[in-house]
Amino acid sequence: MKQSAGYDLHSHSRASDGSLAPAELVRAAAEAGVRVLALTDHDTLAGLDEARAAARAEQIRLVDGVELTCLWHRRVIHLLGLGIDPQAEGWGPYLQGLRELREARAQAIADKLVTRGLPDLLGAARALAGEAPIGRPHFAQAMVDAGLVGSAQQAFDTWLGQGQVGDVKAQWPALAEAVAQIKRAGGYAMIAHPTKYNLTFTRLRALVADLLAAGGDGIEVSYPGVTPNHLRDLLQLADRQALWVSAGSDFHSPSQRWTALGRFAHFDSERHLLDRLCNDTERSRAAKGL
Repeated sequence: MKQSAGYDLHSHSRASDGSLAPAELVRAAAEAGVRVLALTDHDTLAGLDEARAAARAEQIRLVDGVELTCLWHRRVIHLLGLGIDPQAEGWGPYLQGLRELREARAQAIADKLVTRGLPDLLGAARALAGEAPIGRPHFAQAMVDAGLVGSAQQAFDTWLGQGQVGDVKAQWPALAEAVAQIKRAGGYAMIAHPTKYNLTFTRLRALVADLLAAGGDGIEVSYPGVTPNHLRDLLQLADRQALWVSAGSDFHSPSQRWTALGRFAHFDSERHLLDRLCNDTERSRAAKGL
């Protein structure tokens, strides 16, 4: 197990598809030695108030964040927004649009699974999602609960993953739209886990070029599953393009043994976003007289 980095700029709570309530997540992070935590739930800001209160109690620094689903050349990309203002203009209609897309996709996923002989899982998936934006992980857990598969991973491998019947496409906002909303909110727009999109590095460089053209800021370079060679290549790309870099566990649940809060490959960079975020926070506190 890697030693805790003392920070984590990519994590999820029950407000989206994580298993812990926001306050539980913050407490788990503090116990793991994390002193700076970004909550980056999928397409929602609903967990931030609870997480912020818990962070004050635990005396750790919370970075307001989000992970937005968007499209780049018909490929789904996840964009981290770090250091955002949750009260900024535009979040309401933007996130409501994403919720409506997710609801329509959920209905389509359920319908397609029924055509392959599975029961209608929409109600169960909605119950698991609760107030959170519904997604494929909720269908995966519904399959586990119904005894249809042995694990969530099996559900994705057989039914929900890329190329499977439940891999229903949605017309997510374009990359440039997601970047624009993050920048309106004063945040940094970072491509999450860039080696997980099955892109060649030539295509990845094109993605980065479009991110920068839209006003984006950088890339996540260290996260579960990144290889040492890819980490090196991502850092070199960041150096050449003057990108900000970030790192995080992409934590969802304590039961997922391949990821743990604050644990990912160490690296050195003069353009680590962590330093910028901490400096921004200190300036904001000083301006408010805190």
